[in-house]
This record gives sequence, C-alpha cells and structure tokens, in this order.
Amino acid sequence: QVQLVESGGGLVQAGGSLTLSCAASGRTFSTYAMGWFRQAPGKEREFVAAIDWSGGSTYYADSVKGRFTINRSSDKNTLYLYMKSLKPEDTAVYYCVAEASRWPPSADPSGFGRWGQGTQVTVSL
Repeated sequence: QVQLVESGGGLVQAGGSLTLSCAASGRTFSTYAMGWFRQAPGKEREFVAAIDWSGGSTYYADSVKGRFTINRSSDKNTLYLYMKSLKPEDTAVYYCVAEASRWPPSADPSGFGRWGQGTQVTVSL
C-alpha cells in the first residue's frame, strides 16, 4: 500500500508563493497517478490538481489553473505542488492523494484510493 506524508504548509501573505511536498512510499512510485485535494472550513473537499504516473499529463481545477503547478520526482519519490499568486480563498487543508481509479482523473474524492494526513495552508490579506 502507498503511504503519503505531506509537508510545506504554512502561513503566507496574499500574492505570495508556497510549495507543498508529498513523500510517497510502499509501492513503486512511477506506477500510479497522484494529485492534490483541499478542504476549506465548512466546505467539501475540492479537487486541485493531478498528474499521471509518468508526469507527462496533468489536470488542474479552473480555480488554480495558471497559478499552481503539479510535478513529481521519481528520484525522490515525491510529489510537489507549487503555488503562486496565492489568494485568501486558497486557505484550506491540502491533501496529497494517490492511486487514481482512472485517467483522466475523477474530480471526486472517491476517485483516489490513498490519502495523506493533510497540511494546512493559510493565506492572509
């Protein structure tokens, strides 16, 4: 089974940038798609971005397109989410996910089999 551990969350001012990391273990890294979801207080979990097993195909939610970049390093068994031009509405707990049930990926949380514990991102004015 895949185990996921996120890091890199924190407090940042609006307009700033932040990079999240997700260290994966337990299964050959280059054999499964991965992604990020987020959940803001009082809201449902929301799809953010996904990347296929090879890193050659990516998908983004419209709300983050052009501001966030997802990529993966097979050398480090790590998934990244680079976020720039952050807005207060990006404030949420960000979850790393793995093992998409299909590709292109589902935007529904049930479309990914493995989840990390989450990391908090707070964007202040």
